[in-house]
Amino acid sequence: MIIFAIGQLGWSMLSGVINTWLVTFYLPTAGDKKDFGAFNYIKPGLVILGFLTILGLITALSRIFDAVTDPLIASLSDKSKNRRGRRIPFMQKAAIPLAVVTVLLFWPPVNRESGWNVAWVSVFIVLFYLFMTMYCTPYNALISEFGKTQDDRMFISTAISLTFFVGTLLAYTPFLFAGTLRGLGQSYPMSYRICFIVLAVVACVCMMLPTFLLKEKEFVDTKPTESNMMKSLASTFKNRDFRVFVGSDIMYWIGLTLFQTGLPFFVKVSMNLNESYTLYFMGGMTVLSAVFYPFVSALVRRFGKKKLTILGFLGLALAYVITGLIRFIPAIPGAVFGVVICVVAAFPMALLGIIPQSIVADVAEAEGIVTGENREGMFFAARTFAMKWGQSIAMLVFTSLAIFGTKQNTASNDITANPTGLTIVAFVAVTFCVLGALILSLYNERGVMKTLSEKKIPGADDTPEAEGKE
Repeated sequence: MIIFAIGQLGWSMLSGVINTWLVTFYLPTAGDKKDFGAFNYIKPGLVILGFLTILGLITALSRIFDAVTDPLIASLSDKSKNRRGRRIPFMQKAAIPLAVVTVLLFWPPVNRESGWNVAWVSVFIVLFYLFMTMYCTPYNALISEFGKTQDDRMFISTAISLTFFVGTLLAYTPFLFAGTLRGLGQSYPMSYRICFIVLAVVACVCMMLPTFLLKEKEFVDTKPTESNMMKSLASTFKNRDFRVFVGSDIMYWIGLTLFQTGLPFFVKVSMNLNESYTLYFMGGMTVLSAVFYPFVSALVRRFGKKKLTILGFLGLALAYVITGLIRFIPAIPGAVFGVVICVVAAFPMALLGIIPQSIVADVAEAEGIVTGENREGMFFAARTFAMKWGQSIAMLVFTSLAIFGTKQNTASNDITANPTGLTIVAFVAVTFCVLGALILSLYNERGVMKTLSEKKIPGADDTPEAEGKE
């Protein structure tokens, strides 16, 4: 299970690079242009219908492509009869292309504003999400297949949550090393590309390790499903509890991505600190969150997954409330706000990073018991799809609202100039987190756990809900 979790360390690094650096690299601020010689590769500003950037539109349209590839890869994986298993072969084929495409995404052909660069980003962002789906969908399906008991699933969910946050943290390291490389004579774009190459190589090794060290057939004995893609997808979304979870999960990914994307801007603008503090705050929050990890399984046994996930949503909302108050309490130093926000967010991040994966595994396993079909891939494809939609919506929300109320020329991309817009972003994020909690309150955890316990899975009935308690 530890070897398995290393795979998530790899793909989360690459996902973190895209979420953190795509906007920064392609649409640098006026300060980056003045101080480091940065330049635009594509036309900046809100030039699409007056409220979207070209980059935001490209990112959003790439999710339409995901609407096809997520269930397609899931269906192919669920139906696979490969002698090595249904999941590992897909992961192995996707790892190297995913790492290569991540680097190439930041290597456009023209060193100035150009339509060729727009085409380049459009193609490679689609390829990035294609290979991400090819790796992540089969990978996530193995959570329920490797995790035979509730304790195993919680252990796997805890391990991959930790590696996810560590991978995301590593994606922030260019904040430290790009400046050093520029001091050694590298240009603004090359200083970041070198960092991305190193991260991509490490990520690729991490993603490949489980595919060579784990023998899927030794752990998993399931029959491939015979359903076609559309029938399998429709059957998956007939599950009411899963629909509730997906709706809640989209809210989670919007909230999380707003935090990841907005943190450098909150640090530089709202807190008036050097951008290097972004890594310090993120690192501190990750370490503190990891401290809570060993306690999450015990809390789940005591209170159940649903209540703790709702608590996580509300805790993350509180962190955003504090973020939104920064500009209204100037007497408190920005560094103090940063520490408080990270301390408040650490425990909710631990809950939301661990428990949702286990909930999907529970629902997928319960569905398999009821229907006799092993469609874990399709369930986790839907969760991956929710993640990507949440991230995409968050990017659009951030780039559109962060400049709200500014007096600058909206053709400019210097969105860091406006604290008012960032305050609005924070309180909009509060709304999404509260919505996530409200939606998840409709999840019938007792019914799912009862189905699992009837199969007499050890540990499946150790939550209050399974015992008929509220």
